[in-house]
Amino acid sequence: MSSSFSTILTETSEDIGMISLNRPEVLNTLNIRMVEEIVQALEQFDQDPFIKVIVLKGQGRAFAAGADIDEMMNKNSIELELLNQFTVWDRITWIKKPIIGAVHGYVLGGGFELALCCDILLSSDDAEFGFPEVSLGIMPGAGGTQRLTKLIGRSNAMKLLLSGERFSAKTAKELGIVSAAVPNEIVVEEAMKLARLLAQKPSLSLRMIKESVHKAVDLPLFEGMQAERKNFYLLFSSEDQKEGMRAFKEKRAPDFKGK
Repeated sequence: MSSSFSTILTETSEDIGMISLNRPEVLNTLNIRMVEEIVQALEQFDQDPFIKVIVLKGQGRAFAAGADIDEMMNKNSIELELLNQFTVWDRITWIKKPIIGAVHGYVLGGGFELALCCDILLSSDDAEFGFPEVSLGIMPGAGGTQRLTKLIGRSNAMKLLLSGERFSAKTAKELGIVSAAVPNEIVVEEAMKLARLLAQKPSLSLRMIKESVHKAVDLPLFEGMQAERKNFYLLFSSEDQKEGMRAFKEKRAPDFKGK
């Protein structure tokens, strides 16, 4: 990748792109510059034809302990409206490739909102999750109330958002927020293992499945099914569909080209 980032690290491992939040001295608290750099890196990996899956993680003792309070505590409503800082978050929605989050330590506030933007979330078993904004006299503003409610339901989301209480990786697993909670020392390894598995799949199928699942969250059932059906039909124009079915009939491993 050609861009130079100051708050994150990026690297590639074959066809997997990795983004590491890199402000460990402040527990990776998110400031405006850091969010912009995360989104830029996501977009670059998304446009890179050699990258199939993206892994997002944090350096140091935390994934991200929230937003940078110093940056926003003296702002007023008009300044925030003109700054329009959450528009950059909206761009994450347009990332087509699967994003796997590997979180550990503190996953709080804006850090939790960033984690919820991932398509699959793996956690260390000692991670702490929460939305403490209510105790600061504010509320989540980068999608936390919306994504959490869609994920775990109104009553569970209300309890966690209104109380601001922290909860464990075990509870996050029980609520369906994370797909697995594993020892801290292997959470990135497990995320990479999953990324390598997904990278073997046809990239167009991954893209269409991700889009269809998002439609399932956002649309009524019938409309979501119509969107699913169109994506199903669309994949029959791909070379990978022909190769996948031919390989199945010939009892051999498929050679997918992403076309």
